[in-house]
Amino acid sequence: MMLLSSSAVSYIPILMQLGVAVGFVVLALVASHFLGPRRKTAKKEDNFECGIESQGDARFPVSVKYFLTAILFVLFDVEVIFFYPYAVNFKAMGWEGFMAILTFVGLFLAGFIYVWKKGAFEWEK
Repeated sequence: MMLLSSSAVSYIPILMQLGVAVGFVVLALVASHFLGPRRKTAKKEDNFECGIESQGDARFPVSVKYFLTAILFVLFDVEVIFFYPYAVNFKAMGWEGFMAILTFVGLFLAGFIYVWKKGAFEWEK
């Protein structure tokens, strides 16, 4: 019989815990399916939103400008994340890092001016 190496043996408790966790989830899902009530009423199937009575249909057209504004916000917000590594290591990066961040800001500014000229920031037109 071949013995397992000590590094492989150290993973056995983790695999056992993973097996118990997955088994519990599967057991809970199966038990709730078989033991849960199956009464479907119109009131139960109705949407519920924070205790407020629903009004009308949730499927209404939304302006594309709303989505464009949301995407641009995410773009401008996420670009700040790229400044963090530079801010932490700016001394170690030296002039090469400074030029890289200037290039990044320049490209970002060009994109900003492009969407500004296209009228993406004007809500009503």
